[in-house]
Amino acid sequence: MQMLKKYLFLALLIPTWSLGQDKDEKLIAWNVTRQLTWDDYKGTPDPNSDAAASTTTYLGIEYKLDNSGFGWTIQCSFSISRSWGRNKTDNVLKHEQGHFDIAEIFARKLNKKMKEYPFNQTTYKTDLPKIYTTITEEKEAFQEQYDNETDHSRKKEQQAAWEKKIETMLNELKDYAAY
Repeated sequence: MQMLKKYLFLALLIPTWSLGQDKDEKLIAWNVTRQLTWDDYKGTPDPNSDAAASTTTYLGIEYKLDNSGFGWTIQCSFSISRSWGRNKTDNVLKHEQGHFDIAEIFARKLNKKMKEYPFNQTTYKTDLPKIYTTITEEKEAFQEQYDNETDHSRKKEQQAAWEKKIETMLNELKDYAAY
């Protein structure tokens, strides 16, 4: 059984704050031309887990409000040091890449929501965390659905269907990839 660890971070007019991320942690930013390899999995397998692999991703956003206006930067990253593989097969790796790709889908959805947000000087301090929380909760539910429907890559037909679904969603959100 694969397991996905999720760590999220949110910053609002302050330097990036992260939940669970080490300052010197090595990360890979999501990139359409860069697929994960087993060499990227440097973490130590959890001895109490029967998971074949564990992928840790971060979805974060930093907001900025200054004289030039309101802006944001979104990050979608994979943790090299916290991700590990025990059963290093091509099928498991493809499934784990799906988790990273799903994180990217929700990074793009977050960017879309931010572009649609009508900035409000009075309410932005509560509005922006709500947007982030909504997106990350949807992401977590989607990740869980992915694992449940594919049985962590063991259901080959469902895994193939999900790979197509993920690819379609990435393409549908390509206009929001530049964040």
